[in-house]
Amino acid sequence: MVVRLRPVDLARRAGVSTQLVRNYEAAGILPPAPRSDTGYRQYGPEHLSALLTYRALAPGYWPETATEIMRAVHRGDEAYAYRLVDAAHAALHEQRLATDAASEALAALAAEYVEEPPVSGPSLLVGELAHRLGVRTSALRVWEAAGLLAPTREPGTKYRRYGPEQVRDARIIHMLRQGRYNFEQIKPVVEGLRRTGSTEALRNAIAERRAAHDRQTRAMLHGAALLHELIEENREATAEPRVG
Repeated sequence: MVVRLRPVDLARRAGVSTQLVRNYEAAGILPPAPRSDTGYRQYGPEHLSALLTYRALAPGYWPETATEIMRAVHRGDEAYAYRLVDAAHAALHEQRLATDAASEALAALAAEYVEEPPVSGPSLLVGELAHRLGVRTSALRVWEAAGLLAPTREPGTKYRRYGPEQVRDARIIHMLRQGRYNFEQIKPVVEGLRRTGSTEALRNAIAERRAAHDRQTRAMLHGAALLHELIEENREATAEPRVG
C-alpha cells in the first residue's frame, strides 16, 4: 500500500510549516509530488526522507550547498553530490588551518600590548592604512563606526589620522575579520588589550571559533548519515527487479 501524505501531514512530521514544504519543493529540495484527481499534492515516504535529509544537511553544509546536494540526488547525479560534500569538508579544513595560523599571528601581535610599547612613527592617513592592510578605506570607516577604531582628526582638514596604537589595533581587527569573527566578538578583544593588556578575550574568541568548527563538523556528520540513507533508498527504488 502506497502511503500518501498531505502537505500538512508532511509538515507536521518534519516540524515545519506547509508553506516551507511548498518552498522546498519549488526549490528542488524535494522531488516533484504527484497530484490527486482534484489537484492536491500527494507526498510519500520519499518526500519525508528528502525533507529530513535537507534539514539535517543545512546546518553543516549551509542551505545553498545543501540545496545543490539535494537537487543532484534527485536527478540521479550522485557524483556531483559527492563532490559538493567533499568541497564543503575541504573548505572547513581550510578554515581550521586559517584559524590556527591566525591564532599564532594574533598571539604575537597581542604580545606587543603586554611586552612592548607601541612603535613610534608618523601617523597614517586612512588611505595609507588601508593600503598597508590590503583593505578598502570603507572597511576602516565601518570599524570606526562599530567602535573598534578611534582615529584622531587633523585640525582644520578633519582628516583621519591613525597613530601607532590605532595601526596596531587595525592589524588585529583585520586578522580577526579574516578569521570571520564578527564585531561583537572583536570588540571585547580590542578593549581588553587596550585597558589591561589582557589576552583573555582573544583566547576566548579563538577557542569559540574552534568550537564552532567542531559544531559544524558534527552537523556535517549527522547530515551525511541521512544523505547516505537517502541515496541508498533511491538506489533501491530505481533498481530493476531481478528476474528469477
